[in-house]
Amino acid sequence: MASSEKDLRGGEPHQFDSDYVEEKDLGIAPDPARFLSESHKSYLIERHGTLDLDPIPSMDHADPYNWPTWKKTANLGLVAFHACMGTFTAAAIICAYEDISLDVGVSLQRVSYLTSLQIAILGGAPLFWKPLSHRFGRRPIFLLSLILSCVCNIGCAKSPDYASMAACRALVAFFISPAMAIGSGVVTETFFRHERARYMGIWTVMVTLGVPVGPFIFGFVAQRVGYRWIYWILAITNAVEFILYIFFGPETRYIGADVQSDSSPFKREYVSIRRIDPTPIKVSEFYHPLTLFTNIPVLLAAIAYSMVFLFASVLNSVEVPQLLQSKFELSAQGLGLQFLGLIIGSLLGEQLGGIMSDMWMNARAKNIGHKPAPEYRLWLSYIGFLLAIAGMVVFLVCTEQSRQGEWSVKPVVGTGIAAFGNQVVTTVLTTYAVDTYPQDAGSVGVFINFVRSTWGFIGPFWFTSMFDSVGIAASSGIVAALIMGASFFPTALLQWQGKRLYSHDNDKL
Repeated sequence: MASSEKDLRGGEPHQFDSDYVEEKDLGIAPDPARFLSESHKSYLIERHGTLDLDPIPSMDHADPYNWPTWKKTANLGLVAFHACMGTFTAAAIICAYEDISLDVGVSLQRVSYLTSLQIAILGGAPLFWKPLSHRFGRRPIFLLSLILSCVCNIGCAKSPDYASMAACRALVAFFISPAMAIGSGVVTETFFRHERARYMGIWTVMVTLGVPVGPFIFGFVAQRVGYRWIYWILAITNAVEFILYIFFGPETRYIGADVQSDSSPFKREYVSIRRIDPTPIKVSEFYHPLTLFTNIPVLLAAIAYSMVFLFASVLNSVEVPQLLQSKFELSAQGLGLQFLGLIIGSLLGEQLGGIMSDMWMNARAKNIGHKPAPEYRLWLSYIGFLLAIAGMVVFLVCTEQSRQGEWSVKPVVGTGIAAFGNQVVTTVLTTYAVDTYPQDAGSVGVFINFVRSTWGFIGPFWFTSMFDSVGIAASSGIVAALIMGASFFPTALLQWQGKRLYSHDNDKL
C-alpha cells in the first residue's frame, strides 16, 4: 500500500511505499530511492544519471527538478535580475540627489527619502505577493510585477513635483518587490540540495549588487543626459525583461502531475495562467512569514545577516554622497565610480559564499559518508564577519584621514573588502536558513527580506548622528561591536545548538 509523504519542496505529495513511512516513524533516516518503482528509477537514471537526488523528482517533464540545466539557469537568471531591480531602482537616484533637489525644490534630506521610502516598501510588499504566487504561480506574478513597474517608472519620469514622484516611487517599489523574496522559493523549487548554495548565491548576489550598480551606472546618466533619463531607462529595462520572461521564464510552482495531467508540460509552464493551487487563501497567509520570528534558527540567521548588510551594503552606499562626494568634491559621474569597490567585492565574495560553500559541504559529505548538518556551512560565515569588520574600519578611518579635495582609493578598497565579507555572509546564512526550514523556503525569503529591509530603512536615520557624535573613524568601533554582538556570536550559538532548535519542528512534518 502506498502512502503520501511530504518532500522538501514545501509539502507537495509524492508516493512512497509504506515501509518508507514506517522507517521514518521509527526515527530511521530512509533512502527514498529504495522505495521507488522500477519505472521511476529508470526515468531518473535516464534524466539525471543518478538516484542520489534530494529531493526525489517525479516522473513528469514539467517538474522543475527534471528540467535541463540551461532551462533552470535561464529562468533563475531572469528571476535574479528581477530581484536585483528592486535594490537597483531604490539606489539608482543616489548620484542625482542634488539634481532632483534643484528640480523639484526640496532639500537634499527630503530627496534621500525617495530611496528610504522604497527600502521600507521593498521589505513589506512581498508579504502581499507570496500567497498570490503560491496559488497562481510565480510566472504570472513576475509578469504582472514587471509591466506595472514599467508604467510607474514612466510616471516617475513625468512627475512634475516631489509629491507625485514620491508616490510613483512607492508604487514602483511595491510592484517590483516579488522576486526579492520569492527568489529563494524558486531556487528551492528548481535545484537539488547539493547545488543549492551555488544557485542561491546567484539570487543573493544580484540583490546585493543592485545597491552599488545603480549609482555606478546612473552617475554617468545623471551627468550627461539628466536625471529623468534614470527613470526612462528603468522603465525600458522592465519592458525588456517582461518580453524575455515570456519566452525564458517558465512556471516553477509545481504541485504534481496528477493535478494537471490533462495538459502538456509546455502549456503548464508557459501558456496556462490559472489557479495552480485550489486551496483557499487565508488572511493568515499574508502575515505568515512574520511568524518565523518564533523560529530561532531562521530568526538568528536573519538578524546576523541583516546587521552585516546594514553596514557593509547600506551604509557603504547611502552615506557615500555625504562621506566621499563632499570630501573629494566629486561630480555625479565621479561619485558613481566610488561604488566600484562594492561591485568587485560582492562578485568575489560570492565565489566563496556560493560555489566554494557547496564544495565545502560536498567534500564533508564524502568524508563522513552522509550529508553534513546545515551548521557545518556556518564555518564560512566567520570569514565574512571578520572581513566585513576589517573593510568597514578601513573605509571609515581612511575617509576621515584623507585630505579634503584630494581623492584617495583607500576608502573604496575598504568598501570592497566589506562587500566581500557581506556577500559571503549573505549566501551562507540565507542558504542555512532555507536548509533548516526547507518546507517553506518562500516564507524564509520573505522573512529575511523583511528583517533586512526594515533594518536597512532605519539605519540611515541614525548614521549621521553617529558620525557627528563620535566621529567618522571612531564609528568603526561601534560598527565592529554591533557586528560581533548581533552577528558573530549568534552564529556561533547556531553552530553549537542549531540542530536542537530546528529538528523538533521538522520532525512534525
